[in-house]
Amino acid sequence: MSFPHRHSAHCESGATQALMLQQGVELSEALLFGIGSGIFFGYMPFVQVDHLPLTTYRIMPGGIFKRAANRLGVKVKRHRYLSEANAMRELDAMLGRGKAVGAQVGVYWLPYFPPRLRFHFNAHNIVIFGKEGEEYLISDPVLDEPVRCAAKDLQKARFARGPLAPHGALYHLCGTPDLARLRPAAVAGIRESCNKMLRIPIPVFGVRGIRYLADKLPEWPRRYGSRAANLHLGQVIRMQEEIGTGGAGFRYVYAAFLQEAATLLERPDLLSLSEELTQVGDDWRHFALGGARIVKERTGSENIWPQLGEILRTCATREESIFRRLDTIVREL
Repeated sequence: MSFPHRHSAHCESGATQALMLQQGVELSEALLFGIGSGIFFGYMPFVQVDHLPLTTYRIMPGGIFKRAANRLGVKVKRHRYLSEANAMRELDAMLGRGKAVGAQVGVYWLPYFPPRLRFHFNAHNIVIFGKEGEEYLISDPVLDEPVRCAAKDLQKARFARGPLAPHGALYHLCGTPDLARLRPAAVAGIRESCNKMLRIPIPVFGVRGIRYLADKLPEWPRRYGSRAANLHLGQVIRMQEEIGTGGAGFRYVYAAFLQEAATLLERPDLLSLSEELTQVGDDWRHFALGGARIVKERTGSENIWPQLGEILRTCATREESIFRRLDTIVREL
């Protein structure tokens, strides 16, 4: 079975693009990311990944696919399973009908990933498009080419335990996207992203969440000690730079969406916001670079931590300004 594999910036928006392409509709990853309201921020000390707080730069797993499909007039089906054996049988049945399916999996159990990237993160998305013998054919959006995965390894990945456990999750489209809905879909996507970045009252989400992290981060060496502070910082950076596109990358993808939306919505003022968000992405990269130096050297002068906090505070200020102006524009459409 042939499948239109594409290398993508982010796993879920890439899987969404691939599944729509199989339906004969070609839309850019950036456009689907924006329509699916993919951009977000959350720093959640109450959710632990490898015993450290979760930092997320995207909405919950499955949200991009579901919102993008629904806003383009396509119903989706999502399956979760209690029985691993039933989950594998149903996957085989779908593949036997010629249907490629998206799957949420745990990265740690995917043997085709390099060992340094295999850790317990359960929100990775792939597309399974065939089976030969005891191997499944997989289009992983973050890889250059399709790969094979042994059935036993894929089963472990589909039922990885821990935060965001996938429970064998599979998802697929039940129809063809309606391109006549592109404009209202883009407007709806922007509106929801503005709400999530600006209006969630809980202080760990959106631009308030970025400020929350900016305030807490300089306290870590005193609060946790040098070694534990470095582990906490390393976790933030790993979530930003090694999982999907992370903080900076998501800003670049959303900036590309705004560039497309400027034409689609006939609002050239979106181009300047696209350029500004690209610059914010650069700020996030500067934060990651400075933090990586501390983690690598396992030390750091006391003034470096406040400097990192200031970079995050700058990101929050700039993103708040961008999304407030974006909110004003979308209310005029």
